[in-house]
Amino acid sequence: MRGLADLIQPSPVHRHAVLARSERLAGTLASPPYPAEADDGPGSPRWDGQSLSSGHAGIAILHGIRARAGHGRWSRAADWLAAAVREPVAGAGGAGLWHGAPAIAFALHTAVPRQADRHLTQLDSFIAAMAERQVHSAYKRMAERRRPLPGEFDLVRGLTGLGVYFLRRDPAHPCLRSILGYMVQLTAPVPADDAAGISVPGWWTRHLPAGRPTVPFTDGHSDQGMAHGISGPLALLSLAAGIGVDVPGQMDAIVTIRDWLERCQQHSLAGPWWPERLTLADLHTGQPHQNGPARPSWCYGTPGITRTLQLTARALDDADRQSAAETALLACITDRDQLARLDNLALCHGWSGLITTVWAAAADATTAALSQQLTRLIVELLSTQLALPERPGLIDGTAGLALVLHSIATGTLAPWTSCLLLTGTDPA
Repeated sequence: MRGLADLIQPSPVHRHAVLARSERLAGTLASPPYPAEADDGPGSPRWDGQSLSSGHAGIAILHGIRARAGHGRWSRAADWLAAAVREPVAGAGGAGLWHGAPAIAFALHTAVPRQADRHLTQLDSFIAAMAERQVHSAYKRMAERRRPLPGEFDLVRGLTGLGVYFLRRDPAHPCLRSILGYMVQLTAPVPADDAAGISVPGWWTRHLPAGRPTVPFTDGHSDQGMAHGISGPLALLSLAAGIGVDVPGQMDAIVTIRDWLERCQQHSLAGPWWPERLTLADLHTGQPHQNGPARPSWCYGTPGITRTLQLTARALDDADRQSAAETALLACITDRDQLARLDNLALCHGWSGLITTVWAAAADATTAALSQQLTRLIVELLSTQLALPERPGLIDGTAGLALVLHSIATGTLAPWTSCLLLTGTDPA
């Protein structure tokens, strides 16, 4: 994988200016808040501590990576990590890679790895027990022929996220193989709950998406996205296979999910795109209810899915499909209509996530086309008039933008991107 310095060549003046912008943003997050003990409401900052998305754990990653590069103080990372564990560390009730014990461990491993060995060893055992419980629960659910919820398998709360943690922390850990084995079983088709008896994939969830009409989703749906959908498990399976970590049936599972995404792929004048969700009615008609590409976000859009398909093609040594994935991403990021749908600067849904995704894909690409467009996208990010994120955290907030600017200025694709499943093990 090539570093950013090999992909773009900003002038020293521009690099200094970008670093200064990152420093200013990081300075707004210099010290964690100290809420009053009586502040127990659900919106209180005290409950954000263990979150990569909006809270203290993610901000610690920003300061730790800046300090490792000689651009910040270690004390800032330590202060935010200390604030992150003011409350008992969560191991259930929504805990996953982005919240609770796994998020704290990921932050420690990313921000202060050398100082955190003792704590990480303790957390490893705790997270392994979490994974074992979740795998057992998933197999029980399968045996009872019930549909999964996204939190069983997704990146944010589910087993994909725990797999990401072990892939980075210790690829030889038996929990990673256990999680990969579960994902092989997740790909087995099951009958749908309709009179036609059509088969649907094993990740066909019974979850009703928030803010969506109930009726189209009453028979379940498939989520294609990276954050909560099947692209997350596919990326994990592919990244693991890419470094020689595999279990029986893994390559077949990779092909099964890849074939599903190829079946879902739609075409427009602007290039390929994927529907965020497919319902049973969509399968019956052969057409998605979504009538065109949505915003080009990491979490649900074409960028995240094409990066997954690129990783899959690399794992399968399939040059033609790798080229197709890169061409689809290139079409997406050169379509002004799609780019105009990006209305924020954050990692999850906005410009920072798009640039980080394209950067990761360009570093592995077979041609220079993506890296050439990456330079243009960075210029657009630096010149945008969009407001800064309102939240402070890494995935949804200011810390994520500051970290992307720091990465641009230093020319380093840092290992924090594995929490987005854009990379796996730490880059050499």
